[in-house]
Amino acid sequence: MGQVSVTAQRVAARRLTFPRAPAPYGDPEADQRFSRDVAGPVAMVDPHSPMTVHLAARTAYFDRTTVRALDGGITQVVVAGAGYDGRALRYAKPDVWWFEIDHPATQADKVARLARLAIPTPHLTFIAADFATDDVGAALARAGHVRGTPTLFLCEGVAVYLDLVVIVSLLRALRSAAAAGSRLAISVSAATTEERRRQFQAAVGALGEPVRTILPAEAASELLASSGWRKLPAPTERLARSARAGFLALGPI
Repeated sequence: MGQVSVTAQRVAARRLTFPRAPAPYGDPEADQRFSRDVAGPVAMVDPHSPMTVHLAARTAYFDRTTVRALDGGITQVVVAGAGYDGRALRYAKPDVWWFEIDHPATQADKVARLARLAIPTPHLTFIAADFATDDVGAALARAGHVRGTPTLFLCEGVAVYLDLVVIVSLLRALRSAAAAGSRLAISVSAATTEERRRQFQAAVGALGEPVRTILPAEAASELLASSGWRKLPAPTERLARSARAGFLALGPI
């Protein structure tokens, strides 16, 4: 089964200090309770460190992308490599179905915590999968994901921990499940300079979760296109800055 993701726990802990995008639906308090439980004794770090600043910007981007998609009528959300993400709680909306795909060990811990905290998740389906070995498209279909319905796919903070061949396989599997009108939001770079990349690699490597692929945003377009996705134009300068930071919005080709 392996061990739970320590980096995912640390992200949950740091997010407790971040402002979050508001929405007129959902249960932010359930997300906070869950995140506090996950954080537990995890030590907080310098709020001004480059990694914390990066995570705050990444969180804001994925929050805004989620709210924008739900407000636009999306009724299915797939979170690939969900870790301890709580958006399915924070942005729960009537008649919207969420699917979280993650490694069995981390997901089992997440499900157990939600049950212990008595946080209901009737709108959320958990799919235990190893991206390196399991057929993600088939797993989604078995779980009830409707291929003909537009979907928001979120792939935040996971690509860097996957081998390149596994990233391609995952992107193609998500594309195979994407109807017209679907969107993919993915983070492809954990740092913007060579020095920060080295620091990031050393930090997560020490936690037993080594970096496997460094994919700067400017080098991602060809890979994404070969997997069936096209980069969408940024409607605002803020989203253009997000793209330069490695947070990309895509649609199916």
